[in-house]
Amino acid sequence: MIGLLSELVSHPSQGGVDSPLPVLNVISAWLDAHGVDHQWLRGDDGSPLGIHGEIAGRDSGPTYVLNACADTAPFGELAAWRHPPDRPSIEDGWLYGRGSADSKAGIAVFCHILADLAAGREFAGRLGFVFDAEEHTGTFAGILRYMETRAGTPIAGVMIGYPGNERLVTGGRGFLRARLNVHGIGAHSGTSGRAGINAIERAAALLRLLADAPLPAGDADFPLPPKITVTGLRGGGSYALVPALCELELDIRLTPAFAAPQARRLVEEVVAREAAGSPAAPTEIAWQPGWPAYRLDPAQPMVRALADAAGQAFGRAIPTAVVGPSNIGNYLSTLGIPATAGLGVSYRNIHAPNECVQLATLYPTYITYREALRQLLR
Repeated sequence: MIGLLSELVSHPSQGGVDSPLPVLNVISAWLDAHGVDHQWLRGDDGSPLGIHGEIAGRDSGPTYVLNACADTAPFGELAAWRHPPDRPSIEDGWLYGRGSADSKAGIAVFCHILADLAAGREFAGRLGFVFDAEEHTGTFAGILRYMETRAGTPIAGVMIGYPGNERLVTGGRGFLRARLNVHGIGAHSGTSGRAGINAIERAAALLRLLADAPLPAGDADFPLPPKITVTGLRGGGSYALVPALCELELDIRLTPAFAAPQARRLVEEVVAREAAGSPAAPTEIAWQPGWPAYRLDPAQPMVRALADAAGQAFGRAIPTAVVGPSNIGNYLSTLGIPATAGLGVSYRNIHAPNECVQLATLYPTYITYREALRQLLR
């Protein structure tokens, strides 16, 4: 597993920067060498989007899928890395390199599980797998194309190979995003006459109202509260002009108690309150697609099997948890497919300089998934 992980890290696959073809070729060659049949996922233009396949057991049974993304976050500031991000370097039991944690360690573990099960096929059901690109660009083109290939085929569950073993991720907040065009009335900034209406000041008033808007608290079933974050503000550009337009971008994290309809209504009410009586044009809201929050029942068979196997492999109880960031488990929940999103290697500095994984945790991660699958596909 260390050898495959090192080779994966040495082939950069920064989302939106590098072609995923070199790293996907590494995966394809490894699967070929170990007798695991697979196919390519491609976009409408023929561009590579991932590797996928399915191993059939000796008897009929449910279908489970292993997933890990093959693209990574960008390198960032190269001078901040203690080792080059595309040169796997081992120091004190940690392997450094971009994507080592997210999620090339997951690919290395899953490939070995696939080779193990393909060799004997002594299980009931089917084990699918997909190593997708375009995850870090936010288009999710790889997993979306994969699900198109699965249309009409039942999937009992998906296990996503994100890192971390302090908890088994069984849910996450959803998200909804909006772009607001806040209008003003332009004027000369130095005029002693008609002063216009400053779009940036209107945007600031909107932000104050949003900050004061009441949001529901978390509860026992979903402990994290919703959250609204301003992630972009653009306006003005000339010292001599009162800005007539300011653009705001909002990232809204959703929970079961604060889903997309409630989020839309809150933002629309705040916009209407700020605009009341203003002679400037109304603020326009452009809603972007999002995913709902989700949470798996701890008694769900896949959750129970993974938690039990992880407890044995790591020698300690592994609790389940709902996390703040979203993942493709949110998307899969809209299709009625349960997904876990993170039981993996120990890591540091994910998406940051000096991303690394603790090599000693590769084997217990492998044992966790192998034993959970043996339980689910017995």
